[in-house]
Amino acid sequence: MIDTHAHVYASEFDHDREQVIQRAIEQGIEHILLPNIDLDSIAPMLATEAAYPDLCRSMMGLHPCYVNADVKQTLEQIEYWFTQREFIAVGEIGIDLYWDKTYQAEQEMAFITQLNWAKSLNLPVVIHTRDSIDQTLALLKQEQNGQLRGVFHCFGGTVEQAKAINNLGFHLGLGGVSTFKNGGMDKVIPALDLNYLVLETDCPYLAPVPHRGKRNEPAYTRLVAERIAELRGLSTEYVDQFTTNNAKALFKL
Repeated sequence: MIDTHAHVYASEFDHDREQVIQRAIEQGIEHILLPNIDLDSIAPMLATEAAYPDLCRSMMGLHPCYVNADVKQTLEQIEYWFTQREFIAVGEIGIDLYWDKTYQAEQEMAFITQLNWAKSLNLPVVIHTRDSIDQTLALLKQEQNGQLRGVFHCFGGTVEQAKAINNLGFHLGLGGVSTFKNGGMDKVIPALDLNYLVLETDCPYLAPVPHRGKRNEPAYTRLVAERIAELRGLSTEYVDQFTTNNAKALFKL
């Protein structure tokens, strides 16, 4: 199993990261992909990858919630890292209109800038779309030249939105929200194309049932797989194999 989106480098794990990693391995997690969020997250992310090189792989990008008036200078510093070493993806990037729309124009500029990095580097992108799936899709359609690929992480949209995302060649990352009784995903997941699904936790956030409201961790990827299997009438092993193969192909693991 592969957790395609985990902030296991976050301070929430500083007191027991070794145990968290061990539990993930015991649950059959073979890769944990680490999305960057801002300039301050780079050092802990790379340190976590260095501590667990066979398991953890880093991305590089600027999360939309950390876009502000200084976005151009921040992007220059983020882009510099691609000249220093290899990363598995450009991420986590996107648009977030949930908290604040003050910097929406800057978010859109940062998103397009980072999509262009992905094209030139031939890397997948990992996209954050909180309250912004349709706006993100519009920009992605405009920028898709056949080179862009990646994941709409933490997908919680409609079947129609899922199809539009897949039609652009993009995958859907399913996590803890898939297990929430009031999340609405029980109606959506049975209709999704398995060829475009990958698993994720987004830990330490959005822990799946029965851990909802507590700290999430990569070991809980299995609970997401079990819920998808239940909703699709498949075995957990089948979902595991299918999503793992999808992730390996997308991220060239």
